[in-house]
Amino acid sequence: MTIVVGFVPTPEGEAALSAAITEAQRREEPLHIVNSSRGDSLSDSRFASEPAMDQVRARLQEAGVVFEIEQLVRGNEASEELVEAADRVKASLLVIGIRRRSPTGKLITGSQAQRVLLDANCPVLAVKASY
Repeated sequence: MTIVVGFVPTPEGEAALSAAITEAQRREEPLHIVNSSRGDSLSDSRFASEPAMDQVRARLQEAGVVFEIEQLVRGNEASEELVEAADRVKASLLVIGIRRRSPTGKLITGSQAQRVLLDANCPVLAVKASY
């Protein structure tokens, strides 16, 4: 079994990574980290740079967990990429970071986290960043 985590270089992404590391150590399972971009903008702040991913690799190596990292630019929403990765690796758990949003913000922009929660075929752990 494998734990899939959605990573973005934000406090929410860091919270998801921390929770996933804890779960991987507790369950003695490898991590599959997914960072994706739709590729429809010149600069996507949610797509991690190589230095940011180097920091993630160092953190995972220090934690002593087995891992693989997948960075994708295929035109899909992040929720689609996460659910597909979880299905592909037969994930035991999918970990995502969530952010606080107003009711109006949820109505206007939709929610990637909600789509993951509704579409995932495995348990989902949704964590908030501490500010």
